[in-house]
Amino acid sequence: MFGGPPPPPSKAELQAQEEEASQTIKWTAGTCLLLYLSPFAVEYIRRLV
Repeated sequence: MFGGPPPPPSKAELQAQEEEASQTIKWTAGTCLLLYLSPFAVEYIRRLV
């Protein structure tokens, strides 16, 4: 605010942020797939029992 804008992130910081974002996207996609398939798995297990 009074000191001006913060310094830009370094290349290492940018790379770390990109890796974290990529991992978050993969984790979210995997979770979505698991939640999508879970009703089918429950129905399949009910048919076996």
